[in-house]
Amino acid sequence: MIGHAPRFLTLLWLAAAVVAPGVAHAQDMMGQVNLSSPTFTEAEMTREEVAALLDAGQPPDLSLRRLNGLDLSGLDFSKVNLRGAYMNKATLTGATFDGAILDQVWALDSNWSGASLKGASLFAAQMRGANLSGADLSKARIAGDLMRANLSGAKLIGADLSADMKNQSMGLMRAVLDSANLTGADLTGANMMRTRMKFAKMGGVNLSKANLMLAEMAGADLTGATVTGANFNEADVTSTKLIELVGEDQAHNLDKAKNLDRAIRK
Repeated sequence: MIGHAPRFLTLLWLAAAVVAPGVAHAQDMMGQVNLSSPTFTEAEMTREEVAALLDAGQPPDLSLRRLNGLDLSGLDFSKVNLRGAYMNKATLTGATFDGAILDQVWALDSNWSGASLKGASLFAAQMRGANLSGADLSKARIAGDLMRANLSGAKLIGADLSADMKNQSMGLMRAVLDSANLTGADLTGANMMRTRMKFAKMGGVNLSKANLMLAEMAGADLTGATVTGANFNEADVTSTKLIELVGEDQAHNLDKAKNLDRAIRK
């Protein structure tokens, strides 16, 4: 069962997205698994064993491995395949995951503060409640569940958080940042087309040249955000705080945002 779990659970997530697009898809998926089972709570390796594999030479294959709860801080996972790994409540502070494959990873309530994930792939990743404060996700591909995650001060320069339009028959895959903390994050040049970030805390965030087309931003707080060159075309800004925006006169298509008349402007 463990070997097939990530694919099975990803299909559950996608199927739920078809039936009930929106918040329900993530909630329905969580309801389909037993998060208290050994698969989601125990580790099959020690930190020392993981470190030994990383030091062996070629990047090891750690896909499907159960690494729940381990302290893996400071280790170098560059270009390592962690597809479908279980890393719930793991401590990964200051670790390096540049170019790593983290697709379908389970990392609920994990701590990635100060970690480097430049160019990493996080497709269908389950990172709800994760701490990514100060992490560097520049040019990373992010299409997973980061609801309630802490990305304060994180770097997402040139990151791709947009919807994967190729798989719409299986459900809309995109970054979900509902109620996440992105205060002070740098999203310069990020592709956030159709990204969902309802009620996200985004005070002081840098959205320069970011693509926010069709993004779902209802209830988000963008107070003091830099929006120079950002594209707001058809972004839903219902009850969004668009207060004291820096570079507002240089933003693109803000007048074409959905429900702009219902946004909070002062």
